[in-house]
Amino acid sequence: MNIIQTVLPALPYIQIILSILLVAAILLQQRGSSLGGAFGGDNFSSSFHKRRGAELFLFKFSIGIAILFVFSTLLNIFA
Repeated sequence: MNIIQTVLPALPYIQIILSILLVAAILLQQRGSSLGGAFGGDNFSSSFHKRRGAELFLFKFSIGIAILFVFSTLLNIFA
């Protein structure tokens, strides 16, 4: 419990940093579909898209940051 007591004062700052990183990671990702798909147009290129390289890293990075953000939020609520 001593670790939780030392982390609690810094938790809001950690959450701010994690939220900025999460927004940046999501905004840097390539868009998967075009606007034509929203209006009923066929977009076959987005159906068979495989992430590679930097796009795969950003995808996994955003998932990891989102999990850390949720964990820090739950720690803030229950502590």
